[in-house]
Amino acid sequence: MVELVAEQVSVTLGRRAVVRSVSARLRAGEFVGILGPNGAGKSTLARALLGLVPSEGAVMLDGERIATLPRKQIARTIAYLPQGQTLHWPLSVERLVALGRLPHLAPYSRISAADREAIARAMRVAEVDALAGRIATELSGGERARVLLARALAVEAPVLVADEPLASLDPAHQLQGMEIMRAEADAGRLVVAVFHDLNLAMRFCDRLLVLDGGRLVADGNPCDVLTPDLLAEVYGISAMFGTGERPGIVPMQRLR
Repeated sequence: MVELVAEQVSVTLGRRAVVRSVSARLRAGEFVGILGPNGAGKSTLARALLGLVPSEGAVMLDGERIATLPRKQIARTIAYLPQGQTLHWPLSVERLVALGRLPHLAPYSRISAADREAIARAMRVAEVDALAGRIATELSGGERARVLLARALAVEAPVLVADEPLASLDPAHQLQGMEIMRAEADAGRLVVAVFHDLNLAMRFCDRLLVLDGGRLVADGNPCDVLTPDLLAEVYGISAMFGTGERPGIVPMQRLR
């Protein structure tokens, strides 16, 4: 079972400390949301977990330092959906999703039947199969976001790290995106996602990491983490809470 561990991870960009001594042990089968206000260090922490930015401390993937692992091994183990990715080449949607299979291909090899099945499966799950023949650069922002999620799913990696996967999506497709990530975790994968929607975090995630000023200020079950005191301290807001096992949250007022 895959395990991704951050041990006192710190990241400095320029002269600014963006992530400060964050430790967390993330396990297969968890849907972990990374929350926090703008500039809290969420995306930088996500990138540090993949070894994409220089960091202090250690990130361990199944007991091995990620900094020592071959990039292809990491790419087969962790599928990464970056934030706000720009498309420059006029590829068809199907060919773009097929790029998710690159970590599994040897040099100069061709896509196999198993690869094609994985591509078709990812497009079906993300509900973009009807877009297969469209040119990806001509898609709307929401359509592009769903196609890029399909590309990440096509890797069929045991870990999915998604940075702002709900950006540009309408409410129905935001729910679809959360349902997909929830299903991936229920299938035994580790899913780590950066986003801002407190209500969806409460409803779908098993666990939340909340960053503020680069520091981890809360880590735990959504109902234990998203309290009125935390929302006031970290976000400077008050909110209305629903009832039930996973109560909804509606931000109501700025406090500062």
